[in-house]
Amino acid sequence: MIQIENLSKRYGQQVVLQLEHLDIPAGERFGLVGNNGAGKTTLFSLLLDLIRADTGEVRSKGEAVAGHDAWKAYTGAFIDDSFLIGHLTPEEYFHFVGELYGMNASDVSAFLAPFAEFFNGEILDSGKYIRNMSKGNKKKVGIAAALLGRPEVLILDEPFANLDPSSQIRLKQLIRNLPAGLTVLISSHDLAHVTEVCERIVLLERGQVVRDIKDAPERALQELEAYFAQ
Repeated sequence: MIQIENLSKRYGQQVVLQLEHLDIPAGERFGLVGNNGAGKTTLFSLLLDLIRADTGEVRSKGEAVAGHDAWKAYTGAFIDDSFLIGHLTPEEYFHFVGELYGMNASDVSAFLAPFAEFFNGEILDSGKYIRNMSKGNKKKVGIAAALLGRPEVLILDEPFANLDPSSQIRLKQLIRNLPAGLTVLISSHDLAHVTEVCERIVLLERGQVVRDIKDAPERALQELEAYFAQ
């Protein structure tokens, strides 16, 4: 689904990302971890063509992401609040995004129904503009909107941050219930959460892959905790 080849990004003299090769198959639940400055958000920004690489490329379904638009039709993402439109209510925003995918009002309402528990009565019919919502509730809006087009690829940067414990648990269940064929990429500082919902964990350190752990969530958590305890 996603192939990365000889990808690098630098700011001034500092190299923040240097990946020779990384292949993310279709349907994989891919977790990305690392300390601040490890290159996680930089990598996701390159995957979404938000910034340009200095060398190499990202390909989605065999086509380069940079300078092309085909991948946008099947990719959903939420990186930060800049993906939202603050002067809209959540309802207005969901309908705006839905229209981009050819969905009418009833389609959007039906799509949002399974999110009721995750929203916990705080998102729909709140009477608030998105800009006036808490960071956690903005994140809920962004995550739901990223799924609106029923994407084939979902990219979430720190989805558990700013959520209360109940919402974190509900989000984990939501991720587990996503369609089996959906390729999911999640970055997180929360090792326990990300190892629970992802079958593969890649650890970045100074922009390079230092661990690539597959199909062993319990071992992954132990190995990651041991690494960060050094």
